[in-house]
Amino acid sequence: MDDGILTTLKLLIIGESGVGKSSLLLRFTEDKFDPELAATIGVDFKVKTVAVDGNRAKLAIWDTAGQERFRTLTPSYYRGAQGVILVYDVTKRDTFSKLGNWLNELETYCTKNEMVKMLVGNKIDKENREVDRNEGLKFARKHSMLFIEASAKTRDGVQCAFEELVEKIIQTPGLWENDTRSQGVQLSSTDQQPAGSCARYCSLV
Repeated sequence: MDDGILTTLKLLIIGESGVGKSSLLLRFTEDKFDPELAATIGVDFKVKTVAVDGNRAKLAIWDTAGQERFRTLTPSYYRGAQGVILVYDVTKRDTFSKLGNWLNELETYCTKNEMVKMLVGNKIDKENREVDRNEGLKFARKHSMLFIEASAKTRDGVQCAFEELVEKIIQTPGLWENDTRSQGVQLSSTDQQPAGSCARYCSLV
């Protein structure tokens, strides 16, 4: 059943509550849009197989609640993820202003130092924009992230956001190869970095 699958990748979708994380995931995995979609409670999880640059990858995509009260899930949620989509709502500046908090959380809990990050400005179908595209681009460049604006409602940019993220992960040596080739056995991280910092995975040249 898994013939031709290059690897399985763990992707996260993070951001403030109400920015459209679940809607982006639903649009990407099932090509549906539900304006009445309820807020995520805890963690939702979907799997989708995609073909990028001739390679097929199975994506395990984790969608989390943006509310503070579900933050106890955090460490296990971030563990082992190769890619993250950080979402804000272009019509709500406060969701953009809080992006720094989410990046801090990533730094605290990530276990893969080369994790690929994609910034997505969602809801570009709406009129009352509060965050300019150039602001999003500037923030993404500052933090070495990929960037795209999207609309889960109209499909704009959604497929591209996930595919670009996967493509960049596949092009990053050592981010996923060690996991698949050595059956999950990684180099001991104890002598590679100070305790408490993000674990650094060495890619063998």
